[in-house]
This record gives sequence, C-alpha cells and structure tokens, in this order.
Amino acid sequence: MNEQTTVIGTVASVIFQNEENGYTVLRLVTDDGELITVVGCIPCAAPGEELAVTGSYVTHPQHGEQFSAEEVERRLPATESGILDYLSSGVVRGVGPSTAQKLVDRFGPDTLDVIENAPEELRKIKGVTDKRAREIAESFREQMGLRRLMEFLTRFELPVALAVPLYRRFGTGAMEMLRRDPYQLAAEPFHVDFAVADEIALALGFSGNASCRTEAGILFELSHNEQSGGHVFLPRDKLLAATAQLLDAPADAVEKSLDDLIAAGRVTQEPVANVTACYLSRCAEAEQYVALRLRAMLSDKPDVLRGASRAIDEIEREQGIEYAPLQRRAVELAAEQALLILTGGPGTGKTTSVRAILTLFERMGLDVLLAAPTGRAAKRMGEVCGRDAQTIHRMLGMSWDERTGEVKFQKNEKDPLQTDAVIVDETSMVDLALMRAFLAALRPGCRLVLVGDPDQLPSVGAGNVFSDLIRSGRVQTVALTEVFRQAQQSAIIRCAHAVNEGRVPELQNTAESDFFFMPRRDPVRLVDTVVELCKTRLPGKMGIPVPDIQVLTPTRKGACGTAALNRALQEALNPAAPDKRERALGDIVFREGDRVMQTRNDYDVLWEREDGTAGTGVFNGDVGQILQIDPGGEILTIAFDDRIATYTADMLAELEMAYAMTVHKSQGSEYRGVVFVSAPCAPGLEVRGVLYTALTRARELMVVVGDDATLRRMAENDKRQRRYSALRWRLAEQA
Repeated sequence: MNEQTTVIGTVASVIFQNEENGYTVLRLVTDDGELITVVGCIPCAAPGEELAVTGSYVTHPQHGEQFSAEEVERRLPATESGILDYLSSGVVRGVGPSTAQKLVDRFGPDTLDVIENAPEELRKIKGVTDKRAREIAESFREQMGLRRLMEFLTRFELPVALAVPLYRRFGTGAMEMLRRDPYQLAAEPFHVDFAVADEIALALGFSGNASCRTEAGILFELSHNEQSGGHVFLPRDKLLAATAQLLDAPADAVEKSLDDLIAAGRVTQEPVANVTACYLSRCAEAEQYVALRLRAMLSDKPDVLRGASRAIDEIEREQGIEYAPLQRRAVELAAEQALLILTGGPGTGKTTSVRAILTLFERMGLDVLLAAPTGRAAKRMGEVCGRDAQTIHRMLGMSWDERTGEVKFQKNEKDPLQTDAVIVDETSMVDLALMRAFLAALRPGCRLVLVGDPDQLPSVGAGNVFSDLIRSGRVQTVALTEVFRQAQQSAIIRCAHAVNEGRVPELQNTAESDFFFMPRRDPVRLVDTVVELCKTRLPGKMGIPVPDIQVLTPTRKGACGTAALNRALQEALNPAAPDKRERALGDIVFREGDRVMQTRNDYDVLWEREDGTAGTGVFNGDVGQILQIDPGGEILTIAFDDRIATYTADMLAELEMAYAMTVHKSQGSEYRGVVFVSAPCAPGLEVRGVLYTALTRARELMVVVGDDATLRRMAENDKRQRRYSALRWRLAEQA
C-alpha cells in the first residue's frame, strides 16, 4: 500500500474537471517549487487557490507519477495576484479576465470578501449591473457552500465526492442541514454507513436519546433490510428490537419514535395477515398500488379475440408444428385474459409458447411490446422472437432527477404506453418498485403476459413479485412441465430439472454430452483449470470463442471467488501489452480489451448508439468491454451491447472485472458456454436456487469444476430466504 503524505501548493492550471461529481486533474506548484499532477475530487478548483492535499503518489502507465488526493483542505488565495489568477480562470460565473482585473484594482485583497458579503459594492465597477452583481455573488456562494461541505466531510473522513450530490439535493442550505440532522447522510440517496452518521452526530453534541437519532435508526433498519434482504416491510416487534439493539437505546424511546414516524407519514403501519407490518411509506404505496392495479386487471374482462382457435390452427400449419396441450392452453388463455402468467423450466417449450402468443396477438390486430428487466434478457428475447424487445426502463422512458435523487419515468397514468398488449420475460427479476412503475404505464384494457421461471433466484430489489402472483392463486397461470424429447437429449436440461427436484446432477462424462464435471478440490488447481478451459480448451476443442464463455461462482470472496478468478483470467485472457493502455484503481488494473460489469445503477452515464441516438444510464449487472482509454487515462470508452458509453476515471469504482461473476449477477443472461465453480462457500449461498440458476444460464455447454460434495449440498438445500411481502396476501385475502 502506498504511503500517505500531505502536499501543500498553489493550483497552476486545471487540466480536466467533471462538473457532475467534481473529479479533477490539475497541476499544483508545491511550496518547494515542484510541479506535480494531482487527481481527485476537488469541485470548482481554479488557478490561484491554495491546496493541502493528503494522499499518495501513484504511477500512471502512460503519464508517470501522479498524486492521488483522498483528503483536500482548500484555502482561497489571499494575495492580489492569486485572487486575479483565481477570478480570471472563469471559475466564478460572470467574471472574466477583464472584470477580474477591475475588481482587484478596486477592492484589492478584500475582493473575495466583498463578492460574498457585500455584492452591492460590485455595482461600483463599470459594466456591473444589479443583476450581474447578484449572479456573481450567487456563483461564488455556491462554491463556498461546496468548499464548506468538503471541509466538513474531510473532518469526519467521509469521501469528499459526497459534497456534489449533497449540494445538488439541498443547495446552499446543505451545510446547515447536516449540522441540524447529520443522520440525513445515512438516508437515500447518500447511503453513508449508519454507524458513521451516528458518530458524526454524537461528535456534534447530539444526545444518544435524541429523537432524530432513534427515528433515523428506525428508517435505517427499514431501508437496510429492503436493500440487503429484499424485505418490503418488517414486523413491528422485529423492527423495534433491531433498532433498540442497533442504537443501544431504551425500547420505550424507540417505540415512541416509531409512533411519531407513523404519525408524520414517513412510516406506514397496517395489519397484514397476523402481523403488524411497518413499511417505509414509499414501499407501502408501491405494494398497495400494485395490488390495486392487478385486482383491477383481474376484474376486467377484455374482449375475447374472436376466431382465436382457428387462428392458432393456422399458425400451427404455417409453422409446421403442433403445440402441446399446455402450450395451446397458454395461447388460448392469452386470447381471453387481461393478465396471464406463463412459467416453465428449461426445455419445456416456454419460448415456443411466447412466440405463438405474440403471433396470435399480431394476427388479431393488436399492437404488442416485448420487454425484459435487463438489457441482456431483452436482447435474447428479441432474438428468439424475431423482433425488437427493450428493457422495461427504456420502455418507460426512465430518467434521473438530480435534485431529489430519484428515478422518474416518462410513461405513467397521464402518459401511458400506446399499446394493446405487453409480454414481459424474466419476470422473476422484476422487483416491487419496477412493477409499480410498469403497471402505472399500462392503459386500461391493455393485456399483460408475464413469463418466467419461479425456481430461479428472486429479484435483487425488494419484493417477491412473480412468486407472490403465482402463489396468490388469483392469476391464471400455465406451468409448462413437460420436457420435450429434443430437450431431453441435453444433459444440461436434465441436470437442471434433477437439481430442481433435489437430486444431484449426473456427473458421468460422455463425449456426446453438453455437461461435464471436472473434480478439483485444491483451490489453486481449480483456478488453473478454469483459466485453461477459458483460454484454450473450450475455444480450441469445443469451438466456443472466449467472449461467449462465462465463468460463474456463488461467491465474491475466497480463493475461488470472483475477485481471485478475475485476476487470474485477466492475466491469461487480456495480459498487459505495450499497445494496451491501462488505468489503475486500487488493486484493480483496467485495461483496453477487458470485460467489465457495472455494479450499481448510474443514471448519469452518457451513451450513444451507432444510429446516432443517445441517452443516459447504465445499470447494475450490465456487462461491456473497454474499447479505449484516452492517453491521459481519464476517459474510458466502453461498449455495452449496442451502446457506447463514456466513463471518467472517477467512475471506475462502479466497475469490476466480469470474466467471472456471481450467479446472482448472471440472472437474465444466457451464454454459449458456462464454467461453474463448485467450491465451499457461505452456507447461505450453498442453496438449490443458486445451482439451478447457474445451470440454466448455459445454452450449449456447461462445465462444472470443483467439489461434488458442494454440488450435493446445494442440490439438497432448498432453503429460501424469507422476504417480508404482503402482495400475495393483498391479492388473495383482500380480493
């Protein structure tokens, strides 16, 4: 680890600055007269100001030594020449070199104080009107607000990059807000660890029994369990106990704060079955809305598509196939019902049924949209259906509200989708919030077909929507169970169904098989085997190119987790070379040609398609390839399917290598070849759903490398994490 040091100097020039997040590259003249390059989050940096930066020296592959700043203490220039350089840089809106000279000539070393505290004095300068004076003062005060925020964050060892979103959310009152309620840092969309926000509050003199502390603890418990456990609500008794333990606070104080939050409308409490459920109010509204809209669809009787049976016969003749009874039943119900669920495992003819429903709808004159939760799932759906499919986010016209830090959708009740029917694939991945937005965009009478496999892992976000709809018994559901003869020839499909029934897959390898098991218990030998398979054996002997091979593992940690596997695979598949530019971030080196994955939703990433259309937003789980790193190492161009996105170096923390990924991250995707690592890991990951989901990601070839005992434990363990959700109850009991 590089040794930390502090460097003091004056900004000579600013080379690059990202206004969205404050990431900056600048030249600093140190007190010793040395010129160094500093990189880090330094919003509104400008020539002439003094900096004390704490961090470490790093070596850039192309540009040599740079100073990576982790903490920044800023001092405004005090000399007339420094103030002139500062204002002449254009850092203050409305002030250029000429006006800067006039200001310094008039006010001397007091210029900056006059701008901030006595802007009416600026009118004494020729050419400065009342309006312009106000604009200059406002621009300067914005910077002072950001500076004070940065100083506050640095004092408590928080990332200075938080200053920009805090200021964007709360404006000039951000500093006052933090002093009044530092627990805002632990809330959305900042997500500072609650313990850190608590430490700040106590350092500022807040009492351990302060109501804002207990209220923040309650909201944190609800939010944390929503994000990490997928819970839509928590039972009141569990919420109170967890919060009291978190805060080491008296139970009666926590209970009073919970009642205050309920009275204020920030928490919603209502009886659910035999439980007193406590929700974040937005979660309660989402669940209530989804249930209301679904019940309305179930009570709605759409016009039956006349002649559907005859049309199905014609489709069969034209396509030269005969639908199995359950497949035909699914198509017939789609013609009759406003809402239909179609489920089935691999090889049961789900895709054929979807194509039949789509063909029938179009033949009957309906406008149909195809959608899926992720870009990869939408791409695959479009390929098998022979027409365009899109992500639900794109279909709804998603955007990001910088002021509130919330997602917005263009399509809603006021501006619904202009379509007669929507077919959604991989519905098990749809969480409650997305389902709420999606249903809001469907106009009355629009038909909806939800397709998925309920035995796969649930959505990453809160809720258990697909499973709840099925188990409610209220929605017409066709479950395809027959594995067709052609599919039965695939060992992958046979193994997946065996695992789903709790049986260990057949591990006897045969030359004709598409499923192979390679026993490796030693972690070093296991990783070496995975690398060999991806680099030479599968491309050479099986004809599957490296880009079409995906390594999956249940865990991120350990000798056989994604971190270790990605290091080994990168070295083998994309080694360093003189013609490949690189950009380091901590222990990770990003290199041109690398396969990378976005690890969180970022609604600000700019992208463009070949046809010239442009937009913003890259989402958790999106996989791309680094096409180019600019000579300065500050701009990366990454291809995500049909989109070319632009990343600045400060955004690399959102990326990780994707030669290997967790099974959870692979949901909604399909690969020609999958190498699955079967090695001991956390008990919560050694479950049937993880193994089944991994097996169903492989289209042509599945190679399992590792320990057969781990496979056995996973196949036999059908334990599913319980998620607190009342959607099933709202549909079944409140009907």
